[in-house]
Amino acid sequence: MKALEVKNLVKRYGEFEAVKGVSFSVEEGEIFGLIGPNGAGKTTILRILATLIKKSDGEAKIFDLEVGVDDNEIRKIISYLPEEAGAYKNMTGRQYLAFIASFFDGKEILQRGIKISKLGKRIDDKIENYSKGMVRRLLLTRALMTMPKLAILDEPTSGLDVINASEIREMIKRFARNGMTFLISSHNMLEVEYICDRIALIDKGKIIEMDKPEKLKEKYNAKNIEDVFIKAIK
Repeated sequence: MKALEVKNLVKRYGEFEAVKGVSFSVEEGEIFGLIGPNGAGKTTILRILATLIKKSDGEAKIFDLEVGVDDNEIRKIISYLPEEAGAYKNMTGRQYLAFIASFFDGKEILQRGIKISKLGKRIDDKIENYSKGMVRRLLLTRALMTMPKLAILDEPTSGLDVINASEIREMIKRFARNGMTFLISSHNMLEVEYICDRIALIDKGKIIEMDKPEKLKEKYNAKNIEDVFIKAIK
């Protein structure tokens, strides 16, 4: 079974088409990246798949559940981390994870979250005293501790320094090795090249190329995916 199947997905806002007939699929256990510049339509696609906004046309299925029809069931097996996600600053990290775990009625989920976060003693500090990297790690923990079948991450390392970004990438890769499926968006093409099994290059609401990073670099005789993208849009 495919983890995700998207066929001719369209999203219109009035006369403006933000997503223009996008099609792609993701295998179970795969890390798949949507990459492209800001405004390319990446976040719109992710929000449709996360059941937060309605598609205008086309079809999308997550583990054979239809987006727009089976949304309540889909929400039970996915997680979504927006780029601009925040946490309650007056809580400690432990309190925040406990709050999230309470929706799933599981002490096991909380204990898993504390372990995943690797915040150590800082788990009991207030979030207002966390660095940006610590907050992002906490938020990624929130997205992964419920062990979703599909984790949808929008710009997961946005604004982070090299060390924190590297730690988050390694966390994603570790969970993927254990069978979790990831759909990631980023405008950082070098980062996605490093972490993803396959990528789709998207520009102005359309997918312009899609394959494994190495195959795309070979096709365009390019040193990296940034060069591939530049050559592909010409």
